[in-house]
Amino acid sequence: MVHSGDSRSSIKDGVIDFTAGSLGGVALVYVGQPLDTIKVKMQTFPKLYKSMFDCVKQTVVKEGFVKGLYAGTIPAIVANVAENSVLFAGYGVCQKIVANSTGVQSIEKLSATANASAGCMAAFFSSFTLCPTELIKCKLQAARELAVSSGSQLANIEKVGPFRLTQQVIAESGVRGLFNGLGSTIAREMPGYFVFFGGYEWAREMFTKPGETKDTIGPLRTMAAGGVGGMSFWLVTFPADVIKSRIQVSNLTGNLYTVGLDIVQKEGVSALYNGLRPTLLRTFPATATLFLTYEYSKKFMHEFFSDTSSDLLNSI
Repeated sequence: MVHSGDSRSSIKDGVIDFTAGSLGGVALVYVGQPLDTIKVKMQTFPKLYKSMFDCVKQTVVKEGFVKGLYAGTIPAIVANVAENSVLFAGYGVCQKIVANSTGVQSIEKLSATANASAGCMAAFFSSFTLCPTELIKCKLQAARELAVSSGSQLANIEKVGPFRLTQQVIAESGVRGLFNGLGSTIAREMPGYFVFFGGYEWAREMFTKPGETKDTIGPLRTMAAGGVGGMSFWLVTFPADVIKSRIQVSNLTGNLYTVGLDIVQKEGVSALYNGLRPTLLRTFPATATLFLTYEYSKKFMHEFFSDTSSDLLNSI
């Protein structure tokens, strides 16, 4: 059995994981947002661009550097804070569940596969917080393309901010409209975070030298392990992400299978990999920053609360 301590300790661990995940989510957005914008544009309007560099050029020329490449930053921050806070808090809880169910004495002794399973479980819950905010983010990122496409119900989207756009979606489709693409989000997130956390923990094990622990490998190796986890995520889940983006941006009806089949029949299998290059270029530094921020803010908060508790005990 895992000795998780009293309920107060468990609550503290949950709050720390939640906060560290939030900070990691903010760091990830500021590092990776420009290439994420390019990814969404190429996924949803692949015929408009010859290449990743053409997409970057057109975006900067027509929309400006900050306005174009950092479109959707506010909902992206909200999305990543919402997702990563719930994800990492859930990950800590699910690690304890997996450890208890497998008879492992502490979560530090879980294998990479066990950690991957915990990440997969946690991703189910984080999908519900991610889907609405990512829907708004994707629509804002592809705003200009939507504005010039025929039949768009949100033709003036480029003039609309995230809050007004949210109101428009709710007015047209109800609250349910914010969860358009939820099924494809879950289908992406659960297997994605299995390999995400599995790859990260496996890499940390590989980078650990004799006499070290995974928690003492230093910032550079922690960042490298985070990059491995991020690359693993996207290599496995990218087709599902393309389908999700199409469903959310273009308000498509159907599920992961039917929309995916329609894309393949009309555009070929390669269409499911539109935007992969900017995604991979973005992923390594972005997820490296995510895990560096998560691990070290978590370590700082544990040390801070430990020192504070010691000071309180000494003063009694």
